[in-house]
Amino acid sequence: MSTEEHPAEPAKERAGAAPRSLAESLRTRDDASLSALLRARPDLITPVPTDLTQLATRAGTRASVVRALERLDRFVLQTAEALAVAPEPATYDDLLALMAGDDRDPAVTGALPGALGTLREQALVWGADDRLRLVRTARELLAPSPQHPSPTGLGPTVAEATAGMSPGRIQEIVAAAGLPTTHDSVSAVTSLTGLFTDRTRMSALLDEVPADALEVLSRLVWGPPYGQVTADPAPRLRRLLDCGLLLPTAPGTVVLPREVALHLRAGRAHRETEPLPPAVEPAATHRPRMVDATAAGQAYTALATVEELLKDWDEGGPTVMRAGGLSVRDLKRTAVALDVTEPVAAFWVELAYAAGLLASDGEAEERYSATPAYDEWLERPAAERWARLAAAWLAATRTAGLVGGRDGKDRTLSALGPGLDRSAAPEVRHRVLALLGTLPEGASAAPDSVLARLHWERPLRGTQPPGTPAPGTRVPTDDLRTRLARWTLSEAESLGVTGRGALSSHGRALLGLPAAAAQDTEPSGPGDKLPAPKRHHPAAEIPRAPRSPAERAADASHAARLLAPLLPEPLDHVLLQADLTAVAPGPLRRPLADTLGVLADVESKGGATVYRFTPGSVRRALDAGRAAADLHAFLAAHSRTPVPQPLTYLIDDVARRHGHLRIGAASAYVRCDDDALLNEILADKRSAGLRLRRLAPTVLAAQADPATLLEGLRAMGFAPAAESAEGDVLITRADARRTPPRTAPEPVPEGPPVPDATLLGAAIRAVRAGDLASTTPRKTAPAAAPTGAGGLPRTGSAETLATMQAAVLTGETLWIGYVNAEGAATQRVIAPVRVEGGFVTAYDHTADEVRTYPLHRITGVAELADEQA
Repeated sequence: MSTEEHPAEPAKERAGAAPRSLAESLRTRDDASLSALLRARPDLITPVPTDLTQLATRAGTRASVVRALERLDRFVLQTAEALAVAPEPATYDDLLALMAGDDRDPAVTGALPGALGTLREQALVWGADDRLRLVRTARELLAPSPQHPSPTGLGPTVAEATAGMSPGRIQEIVAAAGLPTTHDSVSAVTSLTGLFTDRTRMSALLDEVPADALEVLSRLVWGPPYGQVTADPAPRLRRLLDCGLLLPTAPGTVVLPREVALHLRAGRAHRETEPLPPAVEPAATHRPRMVDATAAGQAYTALATVEELLKDWDEGGPTVMRAGGLSVRDLKRTAVALDVTEPVAAFWVELAYAAGLLASDGEAEERYSATPAYDEWLERPAAERWARLAAAWLAATRTAGLVGGRDGKDRTLSALGPGLDRSAAPEVRHRVLALLGTLPEGASAAPDSVLARLHWERPLRGTQPPGTPAPGTRVPTDDLRTRLARWTLSEAESLGVTGRGALSSHGRALLGLPAAAAQDTEPSGPGDKLPAPKRHHPAAEIPRAPRSPAERAADASHAARLLAPLLPEPLDHVLLQADLTAVAPGPLRRPLADTLGVLADVESKGGATVYRFTPGSVRRALDAGRAAADLHAFLAAHSRTPVPQPLTYLIDDVARRHGHLRIGAASAYVRCDDDALLNEILADKRSAGLRLRRLAPTVLAAQADPATLLEGLRAMGFAPAAESAEGDVLITRADARRTPPRTAPEPVPEGPPVPDATLLGAAIRAVRAGDLASTTPRKTAPAAAPTGAGGLPRTGSAETLATMQAAVLTGETLWIGYVNAEGAATQRVIAPVRVEGGFVTAYDHTADEVRTYPLHRITGVAELADEQA
């Protein structure tokens, strides 16, 4: 096999070196190859290993291998499974035969070098092409169970299945198969194995088997390979047992040998090998402008929904449950207020929380309220406000779709409560949207094709432990990644990242994807549908590298610039009508919307918002400090129609009665200059619950608190005003309640972050220096430089000092043992520069820097061999 066919094979392994372990294989790698390994498996440098032996040990641990296997795509995983059933060590030709079969599928042949290169890069496979070895831990993890150790449905080999069989029985099988008997079982098993692996002779043997017996083999060929037989098997089974095509493993149990199954499978380890990812199929294609306009409309609705949610909670939202989160009742109330379903309400609540606009206030009676960041957010342009929401959604690990489900302890998962973080959520969201980005501009994707692609890319992630997927398994419908993908498609549409199922231009910018090529097709008929686009190659490259915070901020800013021209321009006017309503024909500017929201109640929403003026809404504006004259001037300035007379009368009538009664804290009192009005209140039977009594001609005392007294008198038709201890009217504002400054919740990371170039360089230097210290031959004989626990050199203080001083003069490199202030013992390779005052200053090859060491902490010193110094 030429080196050009396998570019991923390490140079020294191609040259003929035969590493005896994974650690030795890692020593043949250059820095670029080690960097690729640590970038693909960042858990291997957390913390940084001391040398390559420790790196190899860590790469073979169960937790690390599970994490690596979960990130393999379907074809690479199938390659690992084939190596798990191949003889160890396997050759590349053995692997190719198992993957491509006898017909040598060209797609598999072309994709296999890349898959093997991925396994090598991630240190799951090591060795040259003539001695490929799968890491033992991976082999164990890929086994479905101890009883069925093959991940591809293959049974044990002939040698394994006959290990406990009597020599006489083995000779009988050999004779029945038409082979000459031998003098020992080993040669007999070898002869039988040779027959089963010889395609020509095996075909001749099967030609002699009755058709009904072959039907039995066909039921076992793709697994499971075990079957049950009676004490007196049928003739068709007897024939198979006699010639070894079925071998007994336990009383009443037989197995199809691996060699026989591979012959019946035409050499394939898998029923269906999948070298190429399934294509993401377009479902429909729309005009790109229509997609962007639809997405922009959804984005505007999203902003309005979040504002409405937090405005409803301005004076203090729902209380926080003892276990955290919203109660079911409060979530239902929120859904009714937003006019959406409960799952959708949970999404908007979680989105506001993820963006840092909503939090608990931390007080004794803990409630949810808007944060100070919400007020800052409201002052930003609409496109920038949307970009903040979308960026928070894209990176959040909290998953609103789980609300209402059950956790591991059978407790209900509540909105804003614990247990909603799923670390895979950001990756799935980004991946789903990136797959939409591979389609032509304006094309939406068939959801099933997106799910099939995701399952091909991560067949083990979020489903079952490694090794359990059966051959030919299709897309599961209830695993976590599938549910996350479905929620992503729905949430992206609600948020305005997509429009009509297609990725919008501002959604593409939010992901950092390049702009799509212009759609050069025109609609062929009425409507906005376009002809189906040309099918893209299913292996189209999609960016996978995680974006840095600076890049994500730049992407959000770019998305906001693209969205801004698509959003409707805010209006500065409304249309007042004689039925005490006002119609806003579009979005209103912030000051107008805020004031109108206090002065009137929203009656209906849609393309135009309808506000209704009521005595209660006018009184609310007066309570906020507005005078009647201010309200008249405001309406006249912002109405494109004359102010209706009924509305003028309503404002004047409420204002004339507003504040005539004053309520303060005694427990509470009512004072009024009109004693006749106080007499009317006392005479009213509805005031009995307030327990009022007259203290003076113009003052009534009550045993109810001021808030209750206010509500009671308003219910009786009066318009009282609250006053302070100084007698000033208290002005109430709807946005008075805010939490202390809060930070947005941090996403829960999925394992260690991918290291940057600086960290990778430092880690590789440290690992190589530590490996040099642990593997370099020592010149000093063991008797002269005995080693203690941990292999550290041991020399006397005088000898240590003399050796150091000599090394300063000669420039030699030394191997030392060193114990730090915490008592941790390490070995280092240093080049002494100066020795004075009980300290040695040296260049430390392990740390790749100049350091100073106290001589009393050096356990001993040894010179390195001349060829290594």
